[in-house]
Amino acid sequence: MTLDANTRLAADRNRLALERTLMAWIRTSTSMIAFGFGIFQFMEYLTTASQLREPLVSPKIFALVLIGAGLIALALAWLQHRQALRELRKEFDTTASYSISGVMAVFIATLGVAALIGVALRF
Repeated sequence: MTLDANTRLAADRNRLALERTLMAWIRTSTSMIAFGFGIFQFMEYLTTASQLREPLVSPKIFALVLIGAGLIALALAWLQHRQALRELRKEFDTTASYSISGVMAVFIATLGVAALIGVALRF
């Protein structure tokens, strides 16, 4: 089935909107992962460098929660992105190439898992 130019362009706009949405989730998730890891490193430095009283919530728990939340958000966004692309391909019968933002989501998730393991093992 050949699509007319307007339909093809509409499908491309929708696909690009899906890519932008996933990239926004990647930025948010990366910020959460980096903030969790950074807080852990900073608080560990402060507790070893000076005699601070014990915090209410340990930096390790705080970091694990933030990194975990970032990874969960990224995984859910990636799954939603894949589902929406599948529906778009089915609706418009297009054979769009692979999603670059999907590849980046997997890459960032791999780094997030490494950060999670590093904090959990007190890297």
